[in-house]
Amino acid sequence: MVESLTIRLAWRDDLQAMVALLADDELGAARECFADPLPEVYARAFETIEKDPNNELVVVEAAGEILGCLQVTYIPHLVRRGSWRAQVEGVRVHRNARGQGVGRALFEWVRARARQRGCHLLQLTTDKSRADAHRFYENLGFAASHEGMKLKLEA
Repeated sequence: MVESLTIRLAWRDDLQAMVALLADDELGAARECFADPLPEVYARAFETIEKDPNNELVVVEAAGEILGCLQVTYIPHLVRRGSWRAQVEGVRVHRNARGQGVGRALFEWVRARARQRGCHLLQLTTDKSRADAHRFYENLGFAASHEGMKLKLEA
């Protein structure tokens, strides 16, 4: 277990480390563009997310090093009697910190935050090829109750 974890909303200065985490696997390497300096699109996205009261970028750090990140979006719905849900995306834990409780701590924080915001459901999607992630989420109590579908929109 990594000691002295701090979980907090991300700061602009965390962006480089967050994109590095997002790009540090086979799927992310194909989707992201990690460079120094980062492409400006990441800063614009960060600013847009930061201004939206229903979106949060979250990091977990230890000894000043970002070990993980995710984005959570709070969504109001008519279904389930007008309840809110929290949608988690972009979950990453540094490869050297996996299996040490970092991801579990991050999700405990998100679960508490979602409850605080009045959410009745915490949901996420994960790529079908991420077997380790599936096991991790199932160990946290998530159930693969729905089949997700996506339609790629070309710009």
